[in-house]
Amino acid sequence: MSITELTAHALSRAIHAREISCHEVMQAYLSRIDALNPVHNALVSLQDPESLLQQADARDAQLACGQSMGWMHGMPQAIKDLANTTGIATTLGSPLMCSFVPQQDGLMVQRMKSAGCIVVGKSNTPEFGLGSHTFNEVFGVTRNAFDATRSAGGSSGGAAVALALRLLPVADGSDFMGSLRNPAGWNNVFGLRPSQGRVPMWPATDVWVSQLGTEGPMGRTAQDVAQLLAVQSGFDARVPLSLVDGADFTQPLEGLDCCKLRIGWLADLDGYLPMEGGILGVCEQGLRRLESLGCAVQPLQFGTAPDAIWQAWLVWRRALVASRIAPFLLKPKNRELIKPEALWEFDQAAQLSGTDFLRASVQRTAFYQHLLTLFETHDFLALPVSQVWPFDAAERWPSQINGVAMDTYHRWMEVVIYATFAGLPCISLPVGFDERGLPMGMQLIGKPRGDFELLQLAHAYEQVAQDVLMRKPALP
Repeated sequence: MSITELTAHALSRAIHAREISCHEVMQAYLSRIDALNPVHNALVSLQDPESLLQQADARDAQLACGQSMGWMHGMPQAIKDLANTTGIATTLGSPLMCSFVPQQDGLMVQRMKSAGCIVVGKSNTPEFGLGSHTFNEVFGVTRNAFDATRSAGGSSGGAAVALALRLLPVADGSDFMGSLRNPAGWNNVFGLRPSQGRVPMWPATDVWVSQLGTEGPMGRTAQDVAQLLAVQSGFDARVPLSLVDGADFTQPLEGLDCCKLRIGWLADLDGYLPMEGGILGVCEQGLRRLESLGCAVQPLQFGTAPDAIWQAWLVWRRALVASRIAPFLLKPKNRELIKPEALWEFDQAAQLSGTDFLRASVQRTAFYQHLLTLFETHDFLALPVSQVWPFDAAERWPSQINGVAMDTYHRWMEVVIYATFAGLPCISLPVGFDERGLPMGMQLIGKPRGDFELLQLAHAYEQVAQDVLMRKPALP
């Protein structure tokens, strides 16, 4: 098996056993990036190969002296282009930021570097991370790993494509409105949105209210995702709402008794969510795999008005996104350099009042309490990861689904808001392909702080989903 085909946990073992050198690992990944990245444009701001190989040599010298930095020792890694990286441009996909080179790593990057990874560049993202289609005016479009004419999803589109193409062993991402889950589903890999507070984000201008977005792990196996989460997670005093529960994601994922598990299938919320043809069917194939493990899968009514959740979500999203865009609009001339979807978010938020926000917070609280009642009778909740198949990469976003007009640029992603709004852990599982060979994923939402149990179930699912997981992009 080639180096780039190894799972991340197998790669880590091989490096530490000195069966392969960090130099060989770096060379193998750089060669693959050189061959495939020009077509798919997953990785950007790539660093000098000679410098990267020298860093790999230094990692080999450490191992020769019996020193390991951690699980990621010598692993090539590209950081999502929303997170600060010392000495490497962090553009946010915006022309206004294309020359910004941070002098300090973000907290997640610090933790990954401390575990031994070598940063080869950044993974592409939409401008300001907005929208689940990875394109921007700085680096262009990232193309789906399975069909280069199609969208990769987003905003962690570059990360998902890099994983699927074996340009990286694992990848970091972030998730506000499905940004880890949607691209994972569209590229046949795993993406975990951790529990709110599991992976603290720093630096941050606000650490009290801005809790809808979170960084997190992506991988080709559940164990890879768990190992990366172990590196990324943990309390930090600068982020006071980060979790202090001592969760250990390095422990074995085996041993889950699936015969005791009950999974509620929410489908399209009784017809509320428009869905393109075939999506529910391919997700039901994934549910049958879970049934083969012994899980009890039951159709489940949502039990609350989804439009009220959407309206409360819009208030929260507008307020939080507008606060991120506001500093760039201190200079009025910058408007012409910001994409219209971001300007729309900012302009909509101008009409919000404090009363509006508090009312939406009350609605959010009631929704969370409602989900707790669903978890009294179910261990996990299941939903499709997207309402559409990967669309034409030349489009900005789907304007309709089955003739139903989308009234915002993100309405077609409504299916992903529920885990986010409740602060619950949620993983995207690969479930299958359509007749065109386009991938789709399914969300499993876990109980509060149930990240480890989600990963255990994902690991069990892997054992009966090899027909899907072994399917790779057709390469030139």
